[in-house]
Amino acid sequence: MRNRHSFLSLLALAFLLQSCKTDSPNNPYLGLEPPDSIPKLFAPSVVNTDAIEINTVFNASFTELFFTRIMGGRFVIHHSELIEDNWTAPRPIQMFADQEANSVAIDPSITQDGNTMYFLGISPEDRAKNAKPDIYRSQKINGIWQIASKVGYPVSTDEYAESYPVVVADGSIYFTSDRPGSLGKRDIYRVQYLGGGKFDTPANIGPEVNSEKNERSTYVSPDESFLITGNTQTDEKGFAVSFKKDNKWQTPVYFNFGASLLKDWIYFCPYMSPDGKYFFFSRRYSDPPESGWKGATKGEVYWVNASGIFNLKGK
Repeated sequence: MRNRHSFLSLLALAFLLQSCKTDSPNNPYLGLEPPDSIPKLFAPSVVNTDAIEINTVFNASFTELFFTRIMGGRFVIHHSELIEDNWTAPRPIQMFADQEANSVAIDPSITQDGNTMYFLGISPEDRAKNAKPDIYRSQKINGIWQIASKVGYPVSTDEYAESYPVVVADGSIYFTSDRPGSLGKRDIYRVQYLGGGKFDTPANIGPEVNSEKNERSTYVSPDESFLITGNTQTDEKGFAVSFKKDNKWQTPVYFNFGASLLKDWIYFCPYMSPDGKYFFFSRRYSDPPESGWKGATKGEVYWVNASGIFNLKGK
């Protein structure tokens, strides 16, 4: 009976993967029907399952998809690849030497060439010490993602938290940190890439976006013309968008992404598809709500048509 159940499970998975075959180069989203102005759950049974999943992103060429899944308390980045017009089954990427140890690999961001990934990481050794998160980097060599290493100082530090890295077109990184010089609990910083894996001194992006509140997960467009962050400008939960004008970030403006926000759910991980058409976000429920990740019982990824966001540019 168990063998029959396993066979049926494999058959169901094969059917789901076949349904992810792309019909044309103009529809790279696992062959899914795109959403309109109402958010839809992204890739049910493939990305979104009964487990906790968050933060779906693509590489710039739409040939690789990434997201994070919680497995036995570990935060593990998974990926699927487009090979001969078919998306492979999502599988975990080994980021630390001890794959089974308790660790965190979350919030991936991919360089424009698709060969370098930055992510929020806590190694097994650091997690055993309840250390704060740092920024890690993995290289893709001969088609294989390599064991990651911590991006050194002045990006990562021993005493402060660094999180939510977003790499832009020139290789520079935006991230959040509670280091000295922050206006609030955590601020958004930009660090210029110097080449050869080296970075300049991080700079606070300024009071137009940062505040005395806790700035949360942020997306920055590759050309750095706009960013989307957790809304702290008004009492409304959700997200806000800031456009750059005369090389200066403007005050973020709250936007409605087409859905009522559910009470006690946390909304985070904003992301814009590489073609600029769709806005992705994640949401998490914890029981009780104040228990954070320790009490998380559900994590989901949604997507929605992004046209409404850009209607705010002239306002």
